[in-house]
Amino acid sequence: MTGTEIETPKATATVHLAVYDTLADWETGHATAWLARAGFTVKTVGTRAGDPITTIAGIRIVPDLALADLNPEDSALLILPGAEKYDEGDELAPFTAKARAFLDAGVPVAAICGATAGLAREGLLDARPHTSAADVYLAATGYKGGEHYVEADAVRDGDLITAGPTEPVAFAREIFARLGAYEGQRDAWFRLFHDSDPAAYAELNG
Repeated sequence: MTGTEIETPKATATVHLAVYDTLADWETGHATAWLARAGFTVKTVGTRAGDPITTIAGIRIVPDLALADLNPEDSALLILPGAEKYDEGDELAPFTAKARAFLDAGVPVAAICGATAGLAREGLLDARPHTSAADVYLAATGYKGGEHYVEADAVRDGDLITAGPTEPVAFAREIFARLGAYEGQRDAWFRLFHDSDPAAYAELNG
């Protein structure tokens, strides 16, 4: 099923996907692929433009843009995938600092898996409803937002979206909702890709 019959709203905005070594390949594919189908441009952002990174799967990605050159006003959304490096030190802290700049500017940020721990260390989850892989995972960062942790597949609180590593489909659904993509079709899309609901297939392709 390619989804060719799903209505693709016209969009011209650019979505930025952060890329760094040990990026978890499976976590953002639904979001980026379907945003591209909806007409968004997806650009990758690394520490340095043109400096290849290697994902957990060993796939090399050459970033389109350097993080220092990324401005919130030029973006519709910043996506932060999980990565083992979020648990290995502060190397990825500049990406979560950029997330703060985005949120301060009123531009949405979507973080999944290890990236939520990065946001926690940055203090961005102290007062916002959020989720992650598990509450104990974020508690280990020493952050102050434990009372705002939500047991859910994904959480959207205004401009901030969070999810755990097992929920790339729910993560994508919340991104679509924030960007206004696939209005009227998101529920069926989610039921198809998350629940393997054959009725949703018929609904989308009827």
